[in-house]
Amino acid sequence: MTEILVSDVNLNSVCERLEQHCCVDQNQHNQSSQPQTPVHKRHTNTGAKLWGRVRSKLLRQKLDPQTVQSKNWHMDVIEMNGIKVEFSMKFTSRDLSLKRTPSKKQSGVFGVKINVVTKRERSKVPYIVRQCIEEVEKRGIDEVGIYRISGVATDIQALKTAFDANTKDILVMLSDMDINAIAGTLKLYFRELPEPLLTDRLYPAFMEGIALSEPAAKENCMMHLLRSLPDPNLMTFLPLLEHLKRVAEKEPINKMSLHNLATVFGPTLLRPSEAEITKGQQITSASDIWSHDVMAQVQVLLYYLQHPPISFAELKRNTLYFSTDV
Repeated sequence: MTEILVSDVNLNSVCERLEQHCCVDQNQHNQSSQPQTPVHKRHTNTGAKLWGRVRSKLLRQKLDPQTVQSKNWHMDVIEMNGIKVEFSMKFTSRDLSLKRTPSKKQSGVFGVKINVVTKRERSKVPYIVRQCIEEVEKRGIDEVGIYRISGVATDIQALKTAFDANTKDILVMLSDMDINAIAGTLKLYFRELPEPLLTDRLYPAFMEGIALSEPAAKENCMMHLLRSLPDPNLMTFLPLLEHLKRVAEKEPINKMSLHNLATVFGPTLLRPSEAEITKGQQITSASDIWSHDVMAQVQVLLYYLQHPPISFAELKRNTLYFSTDV
């Protein structure tokens, strides 16, 4: 009997491993010169069927009021054709998963203001952003579903810990790590910023600007908002923007269009912090702001992704022009 422990992983990522355990290559046994022993050949789709059962059970438990109300880990086992899957699950509300929580340790990078990190590193763009982008472009740009498919949570946590501790072996870790875990680490970094990369202060203006119908007025507004960003935010946003455009150029291979990438990153880069959410009387929780503004957040990022290349120097020259024009 084969035992596979499923803990803190994306549901889809385990199916392939299950399939490898579930299938026996009969040809290998036929070609062997050693005496043959009876081999039970499992159906080639055993893994998919078994994982279908796991998903079905997980969904039923997610809808169970008792499971939803419990904050404890729930252990379970499902068996099929000699394969046993042991898994653990815990329900986490959307309010908690969307909440931006500032780090209590300012020595790390996750949950720390971006200007603090860049000043400490004496860099224009945080090291974690530069390294994750470089690794994705090196070996992940052709990966189907890059940035959409989740990496293994334990791998992402290991990378998070390494970046927070400024581990010397971080480059070795990156080269050995699954590319989806690296993509997930980059998303997690932006998601855990104390305030969104495009800032709480400008969030209402972004929502108003993207709603403008007149093209010239929208262009002026959206470019002005970029010029209004603090330098560390803008200098991080622009290379990320060009990186995502390069990913989308490989859409025929990786299936990630500009719209797909905007859907993944829009809320991550724009979703307001908890303090901003609770300021509005009509919006009282993270889940409310998610449903209320998520499409607009996606459209803001999509606008910039569809825009011709944006130069930091050109934006700053325009800022000087506008500030001196009488």
